[in-house]
Amino acid sequence: MTPSERTFALQQLSDSRERMLLLLQGLSPDQLVCRPEPQRWSIAENVEHVLVVEKRLVVAIEKLLQEPPCFSKQCSLDDAEVLRQVGTVVQRIEAPPHALPKMRWPAETLPQEFATVRQRTRDFASTTSGDLRRQFMPHFLFGELDCYQWLLLIGAHCHRHSAQCEALKSSPGFPS
Repeated sequence: MTPSERTFALQQLSDSRERMLLLLQGLSPDQLVCRPEPQRWSIAENVEHVLVVEKRLVVAIEKLLQEPPCFSKQCSLDDAEVLRQVGTVVQRIEAPPHALPKMRWPAETLPQEFATVRQRTRDFASTTSGDLRRQFMPHFLFGELDCYQWLLLIGAHCHRHSAQCEALKSSPGFPS
């Protein structure tokens, strides 16, 4: 990861963190768990999903960086396309079973849980000396992504779910 790539990834993580925390600010427990439509996740469920995915990804990246670099694989998408496809809500994507929300945390603790997990991710991204561009993990939709792209995906994924939460807040039936 070049210094400019590190700066860009850290900015993506910061921007998506601020967006998520801003939208959570001042929400009541009823607002956090409200589902205006049965097939849509609540704000709490969206945040929990983001937390679970982010924690899992950082652990997986750290583990991969302990292995020798891979020179035989290449990315399925370029960085800009990862950001575009993950960060934009074009169509609903079914989350893998391990990433489904199960109300692991009380709704009112989610802002702090999110902030803690994101700080750990930022700490990792700002200090790792591992070759993120030479370690790969497959994504169930996008194919092979290098670990730098997975860091970008973390920020874009958070933006995606922030947009879903913002839409929930403006839904008819959302508690005032």
